Amino acid sequence: PKLVKAGQKVAICDQLEDPKLTKTIVKRGVTELVTPGVSYNDKILNQKENNFLACIHMEDPVRGVSFLDISTGEFLLAQGNPAYIDKLIQSFKPSEVIVQRNKRDEFLADYGHQFYVTYFDDWVFTLDFAYEILLRHFQTTSLKGFGVEDLSQGIIAAGGALHYLAETRHDRVKHIANLSRIEEDRYVWLDRFTIRNLELLHSPQENATTLLDVMDKTISPMGSRMMRRWMVLPLKEIKPVAERLDVVDTLLADDDLAARIAGQLKLIGDLERLISKVATGRINPRELVQVKTALLAIEPIKSSCLKSANPALQRIADQLNPCTVIRNRLEKELTEEPPVQLIKGNVFRKGVSEELDELRGLAYSGKDYLANIQSRESKLTGIPSLKISFNNVFGYYLEVTNTHKDKVPETWIRKQTLVNSERYITQELKTLEEKILNAEDKIITLETQLYEELVHAVTEYIQPVQLNAQLLAQLDCLLSFALLAAENGYTRPVLNEGYAIDIKNGRHPVIEKQLPPGEKYIANDVFLDNERQQIIIITGPNMSGKSALLRQTALIVLMAQMGSFVPAKHATVGVVDKVFTRVGASDNISSGESTFMVEMNETASILNNISNRSLILLDEIGRGTSTYDGISIAWAIAEFLHNHHTYRPKVLFATHYHELNDMAETMKRIRNYHVSVKEINNKVIFLRKLAKGGTEHSFGIHVARMAGMPAMVIRRAGELLKQLEKNHSNSGAGQAKPDDMQLSFIQLDDPLLYQIRDDILHIDINALTPVEALMKLNEIKKLLGG
Repeated sequence: PKLVKAGQKVAICDQLEDPKLTKTIVKRGVTELVTPGVSYNDKILNQKENNFLACIHMEDPVRGVSFLDISTGEFLLAQGNPAYIDKLIQSFKPSEVIVQRNKRDEFLADYGHQFYVTYFDDWVFTLDFAYEILLRHFQTTSLKGFGVEDLSQGIIAAGGALHYLAETRHDRVKHIANLSRIEEDRYVWLDRFTIRNLELLHSPQENATTLLDVMDKTISPMGSRMMRRWMVLPLKEIKPVAERLDVVDTLLADDDLAARIAGQLKLIGDLERLISKVATGRINPRELVQVKTALLAIEPIKSSCLKSANPALQRIADQLNPCTVIRNRLEKELTEEPPVQLIKGNVFRKGVSEELDELRGLAYSGKDYLANIQSRESKLTGIPSLKISFNNVFGYYLEVTNTHKDKVPETWIRKQTLVNSERYITQELKTLEEKILNAEDKIITLETQLYEELVHAVTEYIQPVQLNAQLLAQLDCLLSFALLAAENGYTRPVLNEGYAIDIKNGRHPVIEKQLPPGEKYIANDVFLDNERQQIIIITGPNMSGKSALLRQTALIVLMAQMGSFVPAKHATVGVVDKVFTRVGASDNISSGESTFMVEMNETASILNNISNRSLILLDEIGRGTSTYDGISIAWAIAEFLHNHHTYRPKVLFATHYHELNDMAETMKRIRNYHVSVKEINNKVIFLRKLAKGGTEHSFGIHVARMAGMPAMVIRRAGELLKQLEKNHSNSGAGQAKPDDMQLSFIQLDDPLLYQIRDDILHIDINALTPVEALMKLNEIKKLLGG
């Protein structure tokens, strides 16, 4: 597992023949290649995440991509422009990526070294080859039944993924039974920057809490994996979102129903990955019992959902299949607690096989005979410490300590002398040994045969069990939404086809959970639409909560379109189709890009992909360059978004450039807001409340004081600020010359500087010779550490 997690491929070598059937060296060979993207090993897989293998066909302008998780059987494909494929790659986060060998440089330019990559020759990436390998795998005459026939680039990518399975010796893949297309029009556009900046799945800070950490209250691993999928693929269609919200409403209103479903979900386990192990013949007896337990839990869930008045729950119940025939067979044949390893025996119940029962009787009664022989011989010989043991060299034997070896009968045959004892065999012992060992060998052979037959019977139910797993995962996610809403006082959002976002008393779902006990989150209202308030310019102090306000607005929208209740008193959301964020600062030094260059790249991506239903969050645009450059760029961006000839995206624009407040005077859909503060006794209290109107104060010096900057720096910064503000106010009457901008010894707090000041003040310059002046200067230099 460590090697695979480190990005290495590991070859598994096994015996290719039975050692009992050959007198020469047993033939061995490579039976499987385990790679980061192709593994069934529980120690490699993360229960709560898919382990996707991705294949990209990098042919512009339309690229194809496929995602295959061999551990669950999920197989997805899509095609689109490079930006869309990049979005999918970042959303699905594959463990391994397959790319054309001649596109290596292009791939590295786009993604760097963030993925483990395998390169294939061009002939693999042809439509004819891909089509043929897919038809052969699914045993169909076309791909029309999967609804992907028109996605030629996606089909090429899917063929490449299946080819890789063959290359890595993964031939038993009956559980990969479906091929689904990822519909671009169904899901909200979240690019890589948005997923990162909103900290949906991961945070740049170690051990920081993400939105997934807050929202994922699922019970099963399948539910947890689906929750991740829903988070990076929120819906744009109102009907399915409304159905999810209806189910959450029902579960919130019916505690008993929620409790019954939760109780049964705890018994399900990872049914999706277990049935994949069935398909590949890798499932052990104890895991097969877990499959039985999961199937038994489906019936009560189905019954509970059928009794509900909710149509969506009833539909889930109608599709759930308890697989009664195979479930009953598993229950009838398997023992309650079989061993993990088949060769340990006791996998099947009594009555499953008459032959097995007879062999067990012989094996177990044979051991009773051994106990009787030991007891009898101990009494006959007068050796109280006599015991019968077994080893692989000469089978069963009688062991006698040296103290009693003179009592050994002549009919016993000595086989081994040890320091403190001797070992003997008898003809009776050898005869019994042969019967017992033959019976035990036959038991292992017969149980193996019966087990393989049982597993084969379960493979006939792979598809209905996979459907069960998907339905139960959905139910798990919806139950998680209900628990989340109940615990945190969330409310049901209203989704419509309008263009307005109207949030009353909205809260940040992650920050709210991290507040100290007793401290309440300061809620805020946000209203955006296409007609009156398209762009909100937010000014205010650093650390006042501008960034949190931006993020919470996007998170509330995304949660609503996932089908979850939201942290607000009320939220009406006109469906959003794209969410863009440009927040935070980060260098991409490995690619030679500065903070400002990264910022401009991300902003350019936003401006080139906007739509009428986009939500855009811009935080401190332009701070990576000079002040006037920054103001100019920020102004031009806001102007572009306001005056766009086709689209009116909704924008929250946080900035410390108070000059942008002037835009509201000439642009009718721009409004100024600020995050309010209260200044008492030269100290700033952050109220974290959004209020109408702009502000010209950033209170940066106050924040510096809070950070523990030296008092001398704070005092000097205040003086310089006053001077700069004075210069700015006098700029109409000509540029005022600033007062002395050099450091003043008298104004500094260091005692050493006071000493130097006193020394200089007491020098009689008129009585000082040039040499003495140089010596004095040298003394001062030494005091300063020179």
